[in-house]
Amino acid sequence: MAMNGSGRAFTASLRRELRHWRQDRWELALVTVLPLLLMATMMWLFAGSVLRQVPVALVDLDNSPDSRALARAVDASPGVAIVSQPASLPQAQAQLRALEVFAIVLVPRDMSRRALRGEAAPVYAFYNATYMATGQSAARDIADAVTAFNARMLRERIGRQTGPARLRAAPVTVQATVLHNPARSYELFLLPLVFPAVLSLLAALAAGGAFGRERRDGLLAAWLGDRPWAAIAGKLAPYVVLFSLYGALGVLYVAYVRGDGVAGSLWLLLLAQPLFYLACCCFALLFIAVTRDMGTGLSLVGLSIGTALAFSGATFPVIEAPLFTRVWNALLPLTAYVQVQMQQLFMGAPWTVSLWPLGVLGLMAALAGGVGARRLARVAGSARASA
Repeated sequence: MAMNGSGRAFTASLRRELRHWRQDRWELALVTVLPLLLMATMMWLFAGSVLRQVPVALVDLDNSPDSRALARAVDASPGVAIVSQPASLPQAQAQLRALEVFAIVLVPRDMSRRALRGEAAPVYAFYNATYMATGQSAARDIADAVTAFNARMLRERIGRQTGPARLRAAPVTVQATVLHNPARSYELFLLPLVFPAVLSLLAALAAGGAFGRERRDGLLAAWLGDRPWAAIAGKLAPYVVLFSLYGALGVLYVAYVRGDGVAGSLWLLLLAQPLFYLACCCFALLFIAVTRDMGTGLSLVGLSIGTALAFSGATFPVIEAPLFTRVWNALLPLTAYVQVQMQQLFMGAPWTVSLWPLGVLGLMAALAGGVGARRLARVAGSARASA
């Protein structure tokens, strides 16, 4: 069956782009070698999965058998390691400022005596919040170790002294259960975010460079011809296909190599790949078409797609954030994609829940691509008329 004019324009534009890749080794490396190299690097960097043996300091002002037992309990926790026991809190704080430790455990005087008398006997933990992930991980493991020690002391020491009948549990307690990442793995938290963030930036830069190249070299009108929409689609196709494949490989690696599989719909996750990378490439098309300058357009790609991870709501919350932050969050393709990924990869949400963010990705691609394509065709028409 013979192709119509749009089909021929699409095929010609696709072949033209593939031909350029064969001629330009650097651009070919940008869409083949570099994405895979960066993904492999991220896999290696986060292979440790869970923070272990975070160095902490313990200041024991009580110096009792119970405080020494508490020190052993903290040190036995797999997440932290007591690397020093300074004599005072100021000495420990000096080590914290020197980044020799990331948290301090302070056992006050008379801790053991007060506990045996039934009085409150707090143990203090200070952590370095400038290294938030490391400090919070250390504080969490210290709290878990102290809680376990407290239960053992209540049963073995205080209960023996006062009698089991006089022991009373606290009337109100909190039982916290970790959902969807019970191992508290930083790998399973960061890789699903870093993969699409890095790949979307590379895809948008590569696609933006492809459109900007035509404008820079004065070939825009000849390339678009009388079927501009089909020509633009043909140029976009290899970028969307390649990066969708990389994105799918990243999802499969996280789910089946490092994780416990896909909790929801694998097919929705695979469907989200081309929608996400198409939306990112269409944003690049829009920036190149509006600015009419390759350098400025690619700078806008870096400012938007390149900063998407920080504004996606996955790393830093946008709840009650300034209006600009919330609007910027809503305009980023990564925000919608992360919702689909978290719902289907980890949370096992019904597939209907993810239809909305998928629709948002499709709408972003349609609006950005439609406005960008019309603008690019108009620029080409003006250049053709003035020639």
